Formats: sequence, structure tokens, C-alpha cells
Amino acid sequence: MSSSAPKRRRTRPLQRQLFCPAHPQERLFGVGRKYFLHLLTPEQLKQRGMSDRKAKLVIQAYPVLVLSNEWLEELFCGCCGTSRWCHVTKHDRVQHTVRWAPRELWEQVAHVDPVVANPSVSQFSQRESRRHRRRRADGGRYWDPA
Repeated sequence: MSSSAPKRRRTRPLQRQLFCPAHPQERLFGVGRKYFLHLLTPEQLKQRGMSDRKAKLVIQAYPVLVLSNEWLEELFCGCCGTSRWCHVTKHDRVQHTVRWAPRELWEQVAHVDPVVANPSVSQFSQRESRRHRRRRADGGRYWDPA
């Protein structure tokens, strides 16, 4: 073995960088699935910077246009200590813009209504999933030991 052999440079691929809108130095981590936005009208395309004529042509060609660079995703922030729904816009493989998702954006997601509970989940399961928030008569939480 000669010492003049070229050394391999091993680097990991860069991960997407999502930062909390409230804490710009804190990274966010995905905890759920992505819900891609669907556009149905030329006005929605014009809001994203497309010309009027081109927006009408695109909607005529594709009655429902699914955006591959914009979605809603549930993200966790360590500083906030909570998971929140965020509107994520992808600029390239690494750079993304994150903002809190307004309720109006859910109208652009197909087959999802975040206000209505999943009908396949029983009332018992829904009640028990909220049990950790309830308090006992003595003021302690149910999951606290003694």
C-alpha cells in the first residue's frame, strides 16, 4: 500500500433544513405525513406568480393541479415543545420555507378535514388519548406515579 493513494471524501447527503417560524435557530422535525396542495382555479396559480394567460391554460389542461413543492406537514419544535401544522414550500433539496398553516389552506388538500375526527376511531380511544391532559381529584395527573 502506498501512502500516495487518494483519500475518499465521505460525506452524508444534506438533510432538509426546516426552522421554526417562532424560533429561527431551532430545527423542526417531521412527525406526520405530508399533505400536498391541490389547485383548482387560475387565481390560485396567479397568487404563486404565474401569469393570467398561462394559469388559465394550465387549469384547462389539468383541472386539478397537485403542487409538488408545497405541502402541509405536522412538525415538532423542541423549543415550543409541541407539534404544529406548517405550510412548507420547497426551494431546492435542502432549503425550505416554513410558516404556520392557516386553516384556509386545508381547503386545498384533498380528502382531509382536520376539524372532524377520524370516523374509524372509537370514542373510547379518542377519550383515552386525551387522558394524559386530565387531572385527578388530588390535583395530580393520571400518569404520575403516586
